[in-house]
Amino acid sequence: MSEKSNFRYISTSHVRDKLLDAQSRRGELEYAQTLALQHAEWFASHNRMGYKTTDQGFNSIMSFCLDNEKIAKYPELASKIAEILPLDTDSLRAILGTRRLALAGEEMESIIDHIKKEIGYA
Repeated sequence: MSEKSNFRYISTSHVRDKLLDAQSRRGELEYAQTLALQHAEWFASHNRMGYKTTDQGFNSIMSFCLDNEKIAKYPELASKIAEILPLDTDSLRAILGTRRLALAGEEMESIIDHIKKEIGYA
């Protein structure tokens, strides 16, 4: 069993929810946790790119990406795609390029279409 299989990829909105829960239970967070919460709140909000991210959307996009056998070898790429939400092939290609992974045009369009559906892109 490889070390990578022990990782669990979670969304920024999940991090935000866990930190908010910790804050409500404890009353206050440590400095680094407060900074992480501020970043997670911004990253998962409409303010980042006009679309609020959710845990369900993240999981749906990540699962969709992992159904592609090329991406399935790199679950960290699926997580990155689900978190960054690329809306065009150039942005998706930039993410895939970190692992020198190339997908056919229709594969990339399929992923982008799924992302747009999940976020309610007009």
